[in-house]
Amino acid sequence: MDSGNLAWSVAATALVLFMTPGVAFFYGGLVKAKSVISMMMMSFGALGLVSVLWILYGFNMSAVESTWAFAGNPFSDFGLTNLDDNGLVGATFGATFAIITVALISGAIADRAKFGAWMIFAGIWSTVVYFPVAAWVWGGGWIMGLGETFGFSTSVIDYAGGTAVHINAGAAALALALVLGKRIGFQKGIQKPHNVPLVMLGAAILWFGWFGFNAGAEGTFGLLGTEDSSVGLIIVNTLGATAAAIIGWLIVEKLKDGKATSVGAASGAVAGLVAITPACANLAPGWALLLGVLTGAVCALAVELKWKLGYDDSLDVVGIHLVGGIIGTVYLGFFATETGLFLGGGAEQLILQVIAALGVLIYSFVVAFIIGFAIDKTIGFRIKNEDELAGVDTSVHGEEGYALAE
Repeated sequence: MDSGNLAWSVAATALVLFMTPGVAFFYGGLVKAKSVISMMMMSFGALGLVSVLWILYGFNMSAVESTWAFAGNPFSDFGLTNLDDNGLVGATFGATFAIITVALISGAIADRAKFGAWMIFAGIWSTVVYFPVAAWVWGGGWIMGLGETFGFSTSVIDYAGGTAVHINAGAAALALALVLGKRIGFQKGIQKPHNVPLVMLGAAILWFGWFGFNAGAEGTFGLLGTEDSSVGLIIVNTLGATAAAIIGWLIVEKLKDGKATSVGAASGAVAGLVAITPACANLAPGWALLLGVLTGAVCALAVELKWKLGYDDSLDVVGIHLVGGIIGTVYLGFFATETGLFLGGGAEQLILQVIAALGVLIYSFVVAFIIGFAIDKTIGFRIKNEDELAGVDTSVHGEEGYALAE
């Protein structure tokens, strides 16, 4: 790796790491004032725990030697003692993806989860779900080799994590929301975000960091500056799809509720970022804009499903990350450059994208439900009702988000 690639790789790693505090701000502003510390701590807890697990054995599990292996040997290089300097940079970049994927799940169980139970879930889920799924998608596993297995002329496209990050986290979030059940007084309008500027700040940090998230691999794996680099396409699509998703969300919000809100703009931006994640290197900018506006509009409607179906996904992880991840992944089957159904390819790309999305969704949901259910039936996952009413911050952490002077 030359000095330019190395410098960008380190910068991109820092950008993606910064996204997890961005999630903490975004989620923290959306909950009630008595839950903001709990909400942000779940992101920081994931940051601490998953980093350690990734260095110890997670990176080893994220690559496989045969297509149908479940995961790599966790003890093959325990503690990363044998990687050279370039390898360590790549491993650290991968760690930041694992961290934010786990942190995203926490939004579904806001206001009612025990911190210790969350940490146990985060450690087990990252080990048995994220690390293997990363191997399936990017480390030579069955999803990466699915096109070859079927004898197709193309392969699954997931540049930066539509399946491994967003569908993975969204499916687990739905499972945990079902395990923990509804908040006290669950109904439409149960609460308003306690700090909208914090939500906007979090969304801005996420958008900022997402340029490292999507374009980081172009340097980390030695591609930046080469003739086949697509970094320019990646960054314009990361800008365009996100911007278009804001517009799509706000139009639906205005038509549906009569007002376009700042929280809607922030949520639309995140939905657009989610959708462009798998597709950033394989769409022409115009098709990326269409993806963005479509995703913003659909996700603005999808977040209403929890009221109709009765699952309490507190901060709309399902409606934004699961739905947005599915849209971005499957959209490639139609509009991926040269291989999409409408752009010169046959049905092969679409078949591969759907199978990959469904495979990760089902596996993550089932395993997350089992882990969450086991934790709930042993040590308990949910705080007591009286503690929920009093505020999870004081009951779990002994702190208040806003200690106002008398």
